[in-house]
Amino acid sequence: MDVLLLPFRLIYRGLVWFANSPRTLITSYLLMIVMAGMIYGRVEDRSAADAVWWAVVTASTVGYGDISPVSWQGRSLAALLISTMVLLVIPLITAHFASRLIVDDDAFEHEEQEQLKADVRRMRALLEEIAVRQGIDLPDLPPERPVSGPGSEAPLWARSGRSGRRRRPR
Repeated sequence: MDVLLLPFRLIYRGLVWFANSPRTLITSYLLMIVMAGMIYGRVEDRSAADAVWWAVVTASTVGYGDISPVSWQGRSLAALLISTMVLLVIPLITAHFASRLIVDDDAFEHEEQEQLKADVRRMRALLEEIAVRQGIDLPDLPPERPVSGPGSEAPLWARSGRSGRRRRPR
């Protein structure tokens, strides 16, 4: 089964790499326009300027109608260009820039999370020491296990919704 899923995993990793690089996205967009324009110019016997204009208008899905393919090769190229732009490139560019706008500057860094865990462990040890001095029995801690995510025994609806992010002061 893993052998069958390998190509899909590789495609997914490639798309993640592709989507996380604005230079790659813009470069691939421009390369697609130029390549589609060159192919269109050859197939439909158009000038380079007309062919690139057609590629830009087609890729942006504006479709002025001033230039349109006549041959089946040109129409197939138009279908491929539109599909690729609408289903892949434009969503990736939009998602990339949207993710940059949604960054939470108040999110805990890994080091901060580890420091908080260490502080809680120290407080627990101090609390246990004070309880021993005062003769107080503390209840046992439940075994450690993930609250949410893979490996959690809790059903999805009962898992914690906390994201580990700080709350903004009011």
